Amino acid sequence: MAGQLLNPNILLAVPLAPLVGAVIAGLFGTKFLGNIVGRKTSHTVTILGVLISLILSVHTLMQVLDGAAVFNETLYTWMTVGSLKLEVGFQVDALSAMMMCVVTFVSLMVHIYTIGYMKDDEGYNRFFSYISLFTFSMLMLVMANNFLQLFFGWEAVGLVSYLLIGFWYTRPTAIFANMKAFLVNRVGDFGFILGIGLLFAFADTMNYAEVFAKKDALAAMTLPGTDWMLLTVACICLFIGAMGKSAQFPLHVWLPDSMEGPTPISALIHAATMVTAGIFMVARMSPLFELSDTALSFVLIIGSITALFMGFLGIIQNDIKRVVAYSTLSQLGYMTVALGSSAYGIAVFHLMTHAFFKALLFLGAGSVIIGMHHDQDIRNMGGLRKYMPITWITALLGSLALIGTPFFSGFYSKDSIIEAVHATTIFGSGFANFAVLAGVFVTAFYSFRMYFLVFHGEERFGRAHAHDHGHDHKTHDHKDSDAHHEEEEHDAHDDHDDHAHHGLAQGEKPHESPFVVTFPLIMLAIPSVLIGYFTIEPMLHGDFFNGVITVDPKHSAMATLKEAFHGPMAMTLHGMMTLPFFLAMSGVASAYYCYMVNRKVPAWFFAKFHALHTLLENKYYMDMFNDVVFAGGARLLGRGLWSVGDKSIIDGFVVNGSAKMVGLFSALSRKLQTGFIYHYAFVMILGVLGFLIYFLPFWQV
Repeated sequence: MAGQLLNPNILLAVPLAPLVGAVIAGLFGTKFLGNIVGRKTSHTVTILGVLISLILSVHTLMQVLDGAAVFNETLYTWMTVGSLKLEVGFQVDALSAMMMCVVTFVSLMVHIYTIGYMKDDEGYNRFFSYISLFTFSMLMLVMANNFLQLFFGWEAVGLVSYLLIGFWYTRPTAIFANMKAFLVNRVGDFGFILGIGLLFAFADTMNYAEVFAKKDALAAMTLPGTDWMLLTVACICLFIGAMGKSAQFPLHVWLPDSMEGPTPISALIHAATMVTAGIFMVARMSPLFELSDTALSFVLIIGSITALFMGFLGIIQNDIKRVVAYSTLSQLGYMTVALGSSAYGIAVFHLMTHAFFKALLFLGAGSVIIGMHHDQDIRNMGGLRKYMPITWITALLGSLALIGTPFFSGFYSKDSIIEAVHATTIFGSGFANFAVLAGVFVTAFYSFRMYFLVFHGEERFGRAHAHDHGHDHKTHDHKDSDAHHEEEEHDAHDDHDDHAHHGLAQGEKPHESPFVVTFPLIMLAIPSVLIGYFTIEPMLHGDFFNGVITVDPKHSAMATLKEAFHGPMAMTLHGMMTLPFFLAMSGVASAYYCYMVNRKVPAWFFAKFHALHTLLENKYYMDMFNDVVFAGGARLLGRGLWSVGDKSIIDGFVVNGSAKMVGLFSALSRKLQTGFIYHYAFVMILGVLGFLIYFLPFWQV
């Protein structure tokens, strides 16, 4: 019913339900309070909390679709300092309601999946507590109506991701990965808090609506001491925060290493939480970004670089989780390109479709890892189709959605991004257009390279000399540098792995995962196929985002798409005759030929382009650059501060110097303490004489 009001108590229950589950499992289900509740209680309360949150989120979305007024209220005022109000409040509209549903649905599937995946892990209850807390943090972020709460949710998802990536804290690689994620995100968060500070300093408020109401006045301001537009600087600073959270070049380096965490959290981080926070934030800030073409151009170019060059890295990965991880980086680049093209609705639409099929692919990869006894190396797989039929069909559906196959959800969002980039005139659109088109072929190639090597072809598992590098679940994960050669060469190399054996023993066969694992795969496969077709018209060309996302009339990409749109079926039929479709099919065909027909082709490429392969294998040397320049510079700075600042200035001059000065003064004053009365009388006479001279000059006598 139009004009109906959303109930604040129901909205408050959405984030609090997962929080209650997290507290119960985290306190009473761990050693902290003596394991009062068992595994069954821990997973029951957390799943129940997320289920309640999902039901209430869907109810809220239905009310919004029925015309409920936007809820924008303060629920709690933490403190007031002068004009600064620090508040907890919700802004629930079409954008946040949709995000609430996506976050809670994917999280629920991950919670259910975790029962099967983590069943033998000692940290079972702790893991459920963490993922439920992760869900609470993301919900607080997407429901915020002010920058303070946004920043709280922003930092909370970063903190919980640190705990989850390093969940197996006895592994050095996990500790390195979570520290890397934490530090890289601090770089982005520094820019983010600068952006928030600039907006507060000149708008004198932290409430979204109040800042947006002053956008024209802000657009007329320049940064003090410069001729730079204030909004340009503020928006770029905010986007630097998004570059960290949403893993955009060059702050993307933490995301592949986040694979050190258990597979369920990889799905949650890459699909519905954490990495989508940056995309959501820029879409929420569309009224500000629309007033700065420079900021939009910056966003567009960064997204283009990420979409294309991160996709290239997926081609040479041999760890099944890392292939999917690099596809996440590339798809986040597509979303960022859409943001830079002023197609915010399309970016959020792709965020939604991507959440389902990316969660499906990660959980499918986890199912394969279970069936392969925790071997993650795709060179050790092959022919799994007949052993794991549910995992196979759902992984195929997820892969088809990822590459943008017509009728699948990814097609509608990905094709819309490509069309929006083609229609935009913002600086950098030429390179962006090339990047998103080339990325279509690259995505199809590495996705189906993985698919064919895992599910088709000869069975390469259970061999005496099979690779045994990649494995999840409390084992050492191999680094990209371990995978020096393509699949066809691996039989010529000895197994250098010195860890305990993981993978199938000789004669052992893979097996389908239990129902608690395959059920989430089936549930995620349904929206991966259908949701794009049924939601593209209202979300992109209807009034779903009216009053929520602002687009300046001079940015005509969305208007151009709307004129050309004649329904999802017409778009599908037209899409089968466009360049992206042929590029995607060419990628699939190339992967089939290289890995199913003529396996000498990858070997030839490896030999012919060894330097390029080495460049990709070392991830463009970004980690080395960061280690030498930033980490090395920090080490040099630290040594300098220690040797000069701490040792010489503080210890040598301030501490020891002051002690020496006191000693010198004491030595001099000690010589004056003779113990003879006539010495003291003489000093007194001198003192009196001094007073007389000072206060009574002799010429006035």
